Amino acid sequence: MFSKTLASGARLRPLEPWMAEEFAAHLDRAREHIRPWVGPSFVTEDVAGARATLGRYADRAAREGAGIYGIWADGTLVGGVMFVEFVPATGGFEVGCWLEPDAEGHGHITSAVRELLAYAFEERGMHRAEWRCRNDNDRSSAVARRLGMTMEGVLREAWPVGGVFHDKQVWSLLAAEWEGAPPTSSS
Repeated sequence: MFSKTLASGARLRPLEPWMAEEFAAHLDRAREHIRPWVGPSFVTEDVAGARATLGRYADRAAREGAGIYGIWADGTLVGGVMFVEFVPATGGFEVGCWLEPDAEGHGHITSAVRELLAYAFEERGMHRAEWRCRNDNDRSSAVARRLGMTMEGVLREAWPVGGVFHDKQVWSLLAAEWEGAPPTSSS
């Protein structure tokens, strides 16, 4: 298993089904904070649900080579990043994230998403990254800006939470815009 030190000082490594108890304990600390911003199937209530979530991502990782990765600060799982979608046939992918409140403001998410972008663009040859977030999620929009993404628009009332529909921003970054892209030839 790989483990990488992020620019923020935290560690990034795969989240796997055998880590379900640790993931469930983390969700107990983060659940109410992240519930408005992530899909309802992600915010599980117990170890069985945590195992199922991690199992879904493990299956996708085996098929597509993209999965879910935890962020550990001082040995504690505090959040993570994932490929929400990863479609090699079209070259498109979506990245997502979540974080406990006490871990915010340290650069963990920006550092971790940079690692996913580098993998997708540089190793897998993907073409287009997307970042989607609720229109009122200022922290998430700020990450997209820091990553150099362009906001393409707002999907009106596309994010249902508790019977209320919220607008959703769509941000993107193309491989040619990625800071790690090789320079284009002038010929």
